[in-house]
Amino acid sequence: MRVTAAVLDRPGEPFVLRDVELGPPRPDEVLVRLSAVGICATDLEFATFFEAPAVFGHEGAGIVERVGDQVAGIAPGDHVALSFTSCGHCRPCLTGSPGYCTRFDALNFSGRRPDGTSAVSMDGTEINAHFLGQSSFADHVVAPARAVVPIAEDADLALAGPFGCGFQTGAGGVLNVLRPGPGSSIAIFGAGAVGVSAVLAAVLSGCTTVAVVDLNAERLATARSLGATHGVAGGAGAAGELASIAPDGFDFAVDTTGRADVLRTAVETLGPLGTCGVIGVGPSEEMTFDWRSVLNGRTITGIIGGGAVPRVFVPELLALHAAGRFPVQEIVTHFPFERIGEAVEAARHGTAGKAVLTF
Repeated sequence: MRVTAAVLDRPGEPFVLRDVELGPPRPDEVLVRLSAVGICATDLEFATFFEAPAVFGHEGAGIVERVGDQVAGIAPGDHVALSFTSCGHCRPCLTGSPGYCTRFDALNFSGRRPDGTSAVSMDGTEINAHFLGQSSFADHVVAPARAVVPIAEDADLALAGPFGCGFQTGAGGVLNVLRPGPGSSIAIFGAGAVGVSAVLAAVLSGCTTVAVVDLNAERLATARSLGATHGVAGGAGAAGELASIAPDGFDFAVDTTGRADVLRTAVETLGPLGTCGVIGVGPSEEMTFDWRSVLNGRTITGIIGGGAVPRVFVPELLALHAAGRFPVQEIVTHFPFERIGEAVEAARHGTAGKAVLTF
């Protein structure tokens, strides 16, 4: 079928709307008509170096149009959010940790199905797609059933897409992995969509000290309005201000920036036996710490996809949102799909907490 997609012609260039061909779903795949898709920093990061032409996008939500004959539990007409995919057979998948699938990179970042084919072609030639199981910068997508999460019909499809990645990642990192108890203290570095989701999860967990660090004053104000107890301007003075907030160190920290200098500060702000969750994918390829930083029983743990099983956790988060307890709509700005360039710039410069394209 002929569909419209935002195609990256060359790394680093703007996305361009083009007509592409989308093949039919295979027996284990699902065809979804997209209603909306969020823009994630991971899309923008990979677009600087990924082999092109390619279609990105991995925070899609929409309505199922067709399913393969091996797909169970999903039917045409279902409302769905899309998330990452996984093999379903390795030990992490079988023990409820699909984000740590032993084939995660191959299945989510190769641009191809496991057999090397692509469902998307342009001018008669297959192009890279299947990004994080989706490539949902398009009005239709073919995704493996494991990446498809049925959601309630009354869930807002214009908002549901980021629950499959950004919101799930931030909230799940706190609720599923760090699991702070009531009265805990937590420092969250980065007040974008992932960081704000972590703030909301910390509030849900009963943390009494929730400090957020960011360079953007507006983002800090938004985080404060959603439950953060302290907003700390990023930069050279951040460590000192954090020390004044929690003189004995924080129980938990979350880094969403992917910057080595920020992560080092996050670890050093912990108290004895504190835990830092590393969520962000960013510019730093390596991270280094003074050995004294970790000697005091501190733990540094990497977190993918919020440590979640999307088919379980995404509906749970949407239920919390429906109950008014996870008000992420406060940071969402919607853009028509044809204004993807404007939306990307808003995401890059932080003028939109979470930019969402609508179809």
